[in-house]
Amino acid sequence: MPLSSDEGRYAVALAREAIERHVRGKGGLLRKPDSISFLEERGVFVTLNSSGQGGKDLRGCIGFPFPIKKLVDAISEAAIAAASEDPRFPPVGIEELDSILVEVSILTPPKELSVPKREIPSHVRIGIDGLLISNSRTSGLLLPQVAAEFGMDQFEFLSQACLKAGLTPDAWLDPSTRVQVFQAEIFAENSPRGKVVRVVEKGSEPSRL
Repeated sequence: MPLSSDEGRYAVALAREAIERHVRGKGGLLRKPDSISFLEERGVFVTLNSSGQGGKDLRGCIGFPFPIKKLVDAISEAAIAAASEDPRFPPVGIEELDSILVEVSILTPPKELSVPKREIPSHVRIGIDGLLISNSRTSGLLLPQVAAEFGMDQFEFLSQACLKAGLTPDAWLDPSTRVQVFQAEIFAENSPRGKVVRVVEKGSEPSRL
């Protein structure tokens, strides 16, 4: 079921609290959820962006594509990992906490696109669907907001997801490659420690190619 605005605010507050406690080296229990939604197993990603005069820049993004943990635990663990374990970035420092924007994406279970390979682009909805590309050796995931933010079409989105998996850009055409889609509810701070808003991307229905 979709999360309410109050639940979205809690999700972001939980992620923020987990990050700040971890960076500051503080232990103790995090706030407990009031809603049973957070006791359900859900996939989730936590994205950190650095805010500045030039806009925002990615600072970390890690999560769980599949519903293998209670949402409350998945958010906390993903938030800490995004701040300290993303191999693309150094760990977040205390001096950055006042400029970090926290975003939480709560995912639906990935669903395989069981259509002929060349028809796959026509079933990908930009701004609505995220992509999980995988084979027996590797996988790569792009959240729904990535395609909208960077103005990608279906082909570029698929290619970038393949590259994220360490594959060739056209690997989605390979019979051994799985292409799965998922959707996300996205809640984000509009300023560091500021108001939490539900992010609604401007999606487009897929064009029939």
